[in-house]
Amino acid sequence: MNLFSFRRRNPGQVWAWATFDFGNSAFATTILAVIFNKYYAGVIAGGAEGIELLGTRVPGTTVFSLFVSASMILVAMLGPLLSALSDLGHYKRRMLLMHTSIGVFATAMLAQFGAGDWLAAGLWFTIAQFGFAASGIFYNAMLMELADPDDYAKVSAIGWSWGYMGGGLLLALNLVMLQYPGLLGAAAGTYTVQHCFLSAAVWWAVFTIPLAISFPRVKAQTRARITDAFRALARSLRGLKRLPTFTRFFFAYLLYNDGVETVIVMASIFGDQELHMSTGNLVLFFLMVQGVAFVGALIFGVIADKWSNRSAVLLGVGVWSLVSLWGWQLGWLGNAQREYWFLGILAGLVLGGTQAASRSLQALLIPPAQSAEFSSFFAISGKFASAVGPAIFGLAVWITGSLRLGMLSLLIFLYSVRGFWGVSEEARPPRSVSLCT
Repeated sequence: MNLFSFRRRNPGQVWAWATFDFGNSAFATTILAVIFNKYYAGVIAGGAEGIELLGTRVPGTTVFSLFVSASMILVAMLGPLLSALSDLGHYKRRMLLMHTSIGVFATAMLAQFGAGDWLAAGLWFTIAQFGFAASGIFYNAMLMELADPDDYAKVSAIGWSWGYMGGGLLLALNLVMLQYPGLLGAAAGTYTVQHCFLSAAVWWAVFTIPLAISFPRVKAQTRARITDAFRALARSLRGLKRLPTFTRFFFAYLLYNDGVETVIVMASIFGDQELHMSTGNLVLFFLMVQGVAFVGALIFGVIADKWSNRSAVLLGVGVWSLVSLWGWQLGWLGNAQREYWFLGILAGLVLGGTQAASRSLQALLIPPAQSAEFSSFFAISGKFASAVGPAIFGLAVWITGSLRLGMLSLLIFLYSVRGFWGVSEEARPPRSVSLCT
């Protein structure tokens, strides 16, 4: 199998699509997973001492996790409506660019905040995360227009692997900015973490340009209205019962992806506060994870193509469960920091692969004519559920005072994959489903 050959006659659009992932992964790494989350929880929101809220002290980790949850709730509430509107008016490209613009601007605004600015920084982060997550709805929906069904697994894996390369390259640049500014011709102390936040915004914006240029502008036959979108959304909800396989997958993904996403977002905070790793070491750790994830996403693309997307997902979630358990008992071999690096290798191998296989399986299970509508349900499962995972993690840390028990709490979500065993990807859905009751 040639992973880089496609049946589609215009592979340039596939690479432009993947380049968007190369760019927006800057937000996923620098802001969400490595630098800003650690900086917000440890500095802006007071670290373990936390902030005073309603007469009680709330740890910085919990405050950050609650803002993550708030942004996911916002996406879950508005995503389905925006997606239905997108399908009716053929607005995928326009919606993606609009939400990307929101995310880029809000990410740049994060550069102005320091210790004590927990509310303003949290609100701007919520807006930035909304732009990032909402743009992903339309990005995922484009997969069905860019590739044939037999190529979904390959193209999805390429998008994830290309994204990990982009996120890793910016992280490497951020490491140079913070610890080796002389390599960029600057004096020591010239760059701060705030400059890293600005670099993420610029990186995201620049690498959105190829998709903006190459993805075709489709003129709608009719003008879509908000009321039409509400009707389409209601029909889609009723139509779920006519897609039993997708519905089963939907509820399984609702939970297992929540566990995966929460591990990713909280790993840097865990390394900082539990293991007392420096920012430089954490950046190096995530650079290693990004490199392994690049290879892992391609490997999982082969696994999904040779076996099935379902098999790839089950394998990936099994490894994630091991990561959660090991995180709870980190240090049982005698050196917690060394074991953390081993966990990073395990996580990297399945990081992109699990999500790429989930995305390509989703593409196989939904009607192409309603790609954005049903992608929004996929997004609801990822985003609404992603509001629950960080909240559970944050509450566990607040109540027990232990990041390790917070990590263990995520097994609840990963165990839900057992409800996924009966899902089969053999039967393709019709081009559209009858949504009349």
